[in-house]
Amino acid sequence: QVQLVESGGGSVQAGGSLRLLCAASGHTFSSNAMGWFRQVPGKEREFVAGISRSGSNTYYGDFVKGRFTISRDNDANMVYLQMNSLQPEDTAVYYCAGRNLGGVAWFVVQWDYWGQGTHVTVSS
Repeated sequence: QVQLVESGGGSVQAGGSLRLLCAASGHTFSSNAMGWFRQVPGKEREFVAGISRSGSNTYYGDFVKGRFTISRDNDANMVYLQMNSLQPEDTAVYYCAGRNLGGVAWFVVQWDYWGQGTHVTVSS
């Protein structure tokens, strides 16, 4: 069974940084595209960033605007999301996601595995 476990969330002030981590187990990690989504209560879960199996291609939601960087370490079965210049509107629960077939996808329904989420709070 595939398991994804996020960590690294917390509270920061506007302009600060956080690094989210996602530890994957139970599958051939390097065969999966990986991504990060976020969700605010009452709103739909939205795509933040995605990375191809090899790590050579990355994709970001429009709101990221160069502030976040997704990366992966296939030897360590880890995915990372470095978030800089955080703003209060970035406050959300952030989820790690994995996809069995194909590359990075924009929609929640296209992803196969999910972590439990990690909370990020940005205060002004």
